[in-house]
Amino acid sequence: MKLQMHSIHFDADQKLIDFIQKKADKLDTFYDRIVDGEVFMRLDKNEKNENKIVEIKLNVPGKILFAKQQADSFEAATDEAVEALRRQLKKFKEKVVLAHQ
Repeated sequence: MKLQMHSIHFDADQKLIDFIQKKADKLDTFYDRIVDGEVFMRLDKNEKNENKIVEIKLNVPGKILFAKQQADSFEAATDEAVEALRRQLKKFKEKVVLAHQ
C-alpha cells in the first residue's frame, strides 16, 4: 500500500518510516481494497511522557478511515493506531459485504 509520510517539525529516520510502512502493510490482509494512506508523526510539546503522536488516514472506496494515537514512542503509537484501523477495516468490510448481499 502506498503511504505518504509526514514528520512535522522533525526528521523521521528511515528505520521509523520502514517500521510504520511494514505495520500498515499488514492491514491489506484484512481489506485488500485500500487505495492509499497518509501518516502524520508529530511531537506534543505540552507533554513530558507520551509526547509522540501518530495519525494514520486510509482511503478505501467510499470512505476515509482515521486513527490518532499518542504514546511514549512512535512505534507504540503506530501499533495502537494500526490496531484501531484494523478494527475499523473489519467493521467496514462487514458493512460492505452485507450491502452487497
